[in-house]
Amino acid sequence: MEPVHIIQGTAVPLDRSDVDTDQIIPSDWLKRVERTGFEKGLFSEWKDDPEFILNDEAYSAASILIAGPNFGTGSSREHAVWAIQQAGFKAVISPRFGPIFKNNSTKNGLVPVEVETKVGNRLLEEVRRQPLLEFVIDVERALVEIPEINFECGFPLDQSVQERLLNGLDDISITLTNETSISRFEESRLAWLPSQK
Repeated sequence: MEPVHIIQGTAVPLDRSDVDTDQIIPSDWLKRVERTGFEKGLFSEWKDDPEFILNDEAYSAASILIAGPNFGTGSSREHAVWAIQQAGFKAVISPRFGPIFKNNSTKNGLVPVEVETKVGNRLLEEVRRQPLLEFVIDVERALVEIPEINFECGFPLDQSVQERLLNGLDDISITLTNETSISRFEESRLAWLPSQK
């Protein structure tokens, strides 16, 4: 996982609430063996509609997804996070996230930015009016800024999650920070106990 400090870019306004993981990446896509190529399945059932916001060229370079409340509810599939990331998004802004989706996001380096409902609504409106509005998401300061409109808003970020993102630590990396202690423990294990050798 790559460290995440600053995310800077434009956003796309997905003005829908209660978007579940099956809408993010339909179950047909879960049959894939590889962990790549999921961007093609991102919102694939909605993309058939030419009016769907992700089909609008004005937002084609966006790296931030702004959604309505209750984003990422439903199943625990990590594929939803992979699809969003592989489509070029580095952060999702929403008034509320499904807890499992939020957890999966932070473990994969996708930044979930939780804001108040009125703030979320304002951001959706601002981006609809100005598709090229530049956002800055600062993970270290847990802050969203839009300098062009003098906007600044903090967001909650647990200290352990912040450390994980800033240092690019996935679960295996976190375990390996204790490699010396693990090795010492393994060397002192009684011979009759199961071992990895």
